[in-house]
Amino acid sequence: MRALRRPLTAPTSPRRAAQRIWLLDLDDTLHDAQPSIMPRIDAAMTDYVARHLGLERAEASALRLSYWRRYGATLLGLVTHHQVDPHHYLRETHQFPDMHRLVRRSPALARSLGRLPGRRIIVTNGPWHYARSVVRALGIAGSIEAIVPIEAMRFAGRFQPKPSSPMMRRLAARLRTHPSRCVLVDDTVANLAGAHAAGVRTVLASALNQARKPVSRRARAGSSRRVELQVQSIGQLSRRVPSRSTF
Repeated sequence: MRALRRPLTAPTSPRRAAQRIWLLDLDDTLHDAQPSIMPRIDAAMTDYVARHLGLERAEASALRLSYWRRYGATLLGLVTHHQVDPHHYLRETHQFPDMHRLVRRSPALARSLGRLPGRRIIVTNGPWHYARSVVRALGIAGSIEAIVPIEAMRFAGRFQPKPSSPMMRRLAARLRTHPSRCVLVDDTVANLAGAHAAGVRTVLASALNQARKPVSRRARAGSSRRVELQVQSIGQLSRRVPSRSTF
């Protein structure tokens, strides 16, 4: 897993500087987290809020959801309003010693990622230890360069996870590239909208999150063009990219 432990690096040659950088969401984009993983995370977050704020479980669930809708991540609300230790929260709510049973190893996914021309970096609002565990279980460590977890999305003492546009601009700056050289592949339209506002290209991966309706043709073709391409899977994306000069 050395490839995941290396820091993000700047281009070392003109050829590398010209490469496309694929910023890949993890849950419900590279794997289906809905059946087993997300219910456990939701329950762990609710339990944490109830335990640490002294709330009934129903109240804790409502507060968790309100912070998620308002800030894009429950963590931000808890840190802002209740001074919760973010690292303790992330450890307690993302414990999966049985990850290998929940996520199936996917040689097809590894091959599809390998066909995407350029650099491939996972950008997730999940914590480092969780993302690393999922990547290991999927067997895709050799197909990606690095993981950018939520712990790396902290600036001036404040967390700024997806859909933060400033975070996306800072990430491009860390990679010593222009945002337009980056493509965010994500299952959440709000995250893509934030990336679009930062000048990052956008691809909606829609197949795995069955709870969300596909974006309409009108929305995709509108003046904002927040979603530039919609695909069902990373495999479909890897097949379509060579034929699209814009990507």
